[in-house]
Amino acid sequence: MIYLDNSATTKPYKQVLDSFIKVSEDYYGNPSSLHKIGGQAEKLLQQARSQVSRLLEVKETEILFTSGGTESNNLAIKGIAMAHRERGRHIVTTSIEHASVHNAMVQLESLGYEVTYVKPDSNGFVSAESIQQELRDETILVSVMHVNNEVGTIQPIEEIGMVLKKHPKAFLHVDFVQGIGKVPLNLYNSGVHLATLSGHKFHGLKGTGALFIKEGVMLSPLFSGGNQEWKQRSGTENVAGMVAMAKALRMTIELREEKLDQMKSAMGKLRDGISQIKEITIHTPGENCAPHILNFSIGGLKAETFVHALEEKDIYVSTTSACSSKKKAASKTLLEMGVPAAQAESAIRISLTYSNTAEEAEIAAKAIAETVKHLSEVIKK
Repeated sequence: MIYLDNSATTKPYKQVLDSFIKVSEDYYGNPSSLHKIGGQAEKLLQQARSQVSRLLEVKETEILFTSGGTESNNLAIKGIAMAHRERGRHIVTTSIEHASVHNAMVQLESLGYEVTYVKPDSNGFVSAESIQQELRDETILVSVMHVNNEVGTIQPIEEIGMVLKKHPKAFLHVDFVQGIGKVPLNLYNSGVHLATLSGHKFHGLKGTGALFIKEGVMLSPLFSGGNQEWKQRSGTENVAGMVAMAKALRMTIELREEKLDQMKSAMGKLRDGISQIKEITIHTPGENCAPHILNFSIGGLKAETFVHALEEKDIYVSTTSACSSKKKAASKTLLEMGVPAAQAESAIRISLTYSNTAEEAEIAAKAIAETVKHLSEVIKK
């Protein structure tokens, strides 16, 4: 099997699974309990928080554990909007954000907030200047994805952060889900106030995530209850999941040092091989893009047909974002980039991890060429 859908989810490391089982079996206490077993669980939770903070180079008190990227994005966006609505009710984001950001914005619009959606250029890039042009005195939040989950374009977060230094009323939220462990981002130097992480994107477990909240930033909680997680996220903490996530993040960042060149080599072979297929148009830019994502369209073919045909060769890719892939709609990101609807409807995303090899890439590129040729011949008949 060759698994090339790592932006949708990753296979948990064995050591991560072992950690989860160990904690679940031996340290199953509620971290809010006063007795010894609860204290053991609380200590493990704080160790996990400390490890995540060190890896992100931020303070331990700035890491809040959540159930994943969707919750973190919603808490950041709605939490800022509700806590600071007296400052203003204008938000700036882009038109190519993940559904958990976009739909949160739509919900806020229904509550009387005004949202400006900045369009990208043809490479999926949103400039700091285009963000700056939309800022107002009543702007309270700017939310921009670090690495686009569909085409892999890297957004200029540090430049956007510099722009916002002149707008102290506005907070900067970054969806860091696709970038973490692959494309470094110093949160302090970039002026980021909130950053979203999702454990299952870096070989942790589904249902685990975190939100970086810069010291001094106030949010209105989404959940009411026992005031866990600095009174920002009520609910008994998933201790085993967070211990496992911290380990997964550490292992992934360490692997970046060892395996980044291998990933780049694999992506290079994939891109070179696919670019020779005349029916294919590549949408991921050649520069300013993450090393693990490649998006392309296949002229005259349905994306889901191609995905299933490749699956028969035991090779796994995806169409759009995993959250939207079953809707069978054209990629919103590609449409916003100016890609014709017919191409956007046939888009395929390949996404790598550090275990993918150049040999796998060569096999996959050959299989893609064979599959395109076979399906094209079938259609002509």
